[in-house]
Amino acid sequence: MNTFGQHIRLTTFGESHGPAIGGVLDGFPSGVVVDTESVQRELNRRRPGSSSHVSERQEADQVRFLSGIYDGKTTGAPIAFMVENTDQRPEDYAALANVFRPSHADYTYQMKYGHRDPRGGGRQSARITIPRVVAGALCKQLLAERGITIRAKIYQIGSLHSDNEAEMLALVDAVKAQGDSIGGVVECRIEGCPVGVGEPEFRKLHATLASAMLSIHAARAFEVGSGFEGCTRRGSEENDAFTVRDGQIRTLTNNSGGIQGGISNGEDIIFRVGFKPIATIGQPQQTVAVSDSSSEPAQQAGAAQYSPVTFTATGRHDACAVPRALPIVEAMAALVLADFLV
Repeated sequence: MNTFGQHIRLTTFGESHGPAIGGVLDGFPSGVVVDTESVQRELNRRRPGSSSHVSERQEADQVRFLSGIYDGKTTGAPIAFMVENTDQRPEDYAALANVFRPSHADYTYQMKYGHRDPRGGGRQSARITIPRVVAGALCKQLLAERGITIRAKIYQIGSLHSDNEAEMLALVDAVKAQGDSIGGVVECRIEGCPVGVGEPEFRKLHATLASAMLSIHAARAFEVGSGFEGCTRRGSEENDAFTVRDGQIRTLTNNSGGIQGGISNGEDIIFRVGFKPIATIGQPQQTVAVSDSSSEPAQQAGAAQYSPVTFTATGRHDACAVPRALPIVEAMAALVLADFLV
C-alpha cells in the first residue's frame, strides 16, 4: 500500500539509490497559493549531511514540481513532484545482497517478496519519507489559511529528557562516535484545530494520527495527551474539567491531548512518537547470510541455504532518527488534518 489518505491522497514512489523519489498528491483543493521556498525549507530540515548528528550523505534534495501548480496556485489537478538522488553509492551495499541486517526489514522483505533491493534498503530506507515532507508542506500551507499550525520538537533522546536540545544532540554525537545508535521521542503540538475534527468509530482522530505516525520508518510507539503516564492515574486526577473562558467551553487541564471520543475538542492537540534506535550500526553483530544468491526465492529455500555470520555495517547512516524525524512527524500530522478538513 503506497497511498495514504481518503480525500487528499498521497502516493509515493522510488528507492533510496534509484534515480529519483517522488509522489503524486491527488484531491488537493484548487486556488491555494503555494510557497515553494517554504516547501524546500521543510525538505532542508529533513536533508542528510546538514549536521554532525545525521547521515553524511550529501543530497541537495531539490524538489521539482511537474504538475498541479500554475501561476503560483494549485489547479485542483494531481500535484506530481520528484527529487533526484544525486549522491548514490550503491557499492557501499554490495555486501548486503546476501545478508539480513539485525532488526532491519531485509529479512521480512525477502520472505514476503522473494526479491529485494539491498541498496540502502531500497524502499525500506527513511529516504522514502521525502514525498511525505513535500506533501505535508503543502498541507501545512492549506491549514495555515485556517489558522492551524503544527510544530514538533525533540522530547527525549535515550533516557535523557531535557529542555536543552543541544544537550540531547550532544548525546547523539557521543553515541555515533561509538559506532552505535540510540532511540528517542518526538513531541508534536497542533494549535488552532477547531472542535469536531475526527470520526467515530474507526476513524478517530487520535487513531488516524497513530496510524500515520507509526507508518514512519523506525517509529515504535505513540501516545496522546498524558499517554501512558495517564494510564497510571485515577479518574479524579486525569479528567479534564470543563469551564467557560471568553464565552467558549474550554478545559482546565489537557490530559486528553485535545482529543476526546476520537474528536478534537478545541484544545491544543499534543502527541508523542517514540523511535527505536537505528538498526544499522557500526559494531559487529550476529546475523544470517544466504549462502547461494542464485537459489530459488527464500520462501522455497531450505534451512541449509543459510549460515550464521558476524556482520559490521558500513556506509552513511544516522545514529538517531529523531532529529530528522521532526519535519516528517509534522508532515504526517498535516496530511491527516487536511484530509479530515477538506
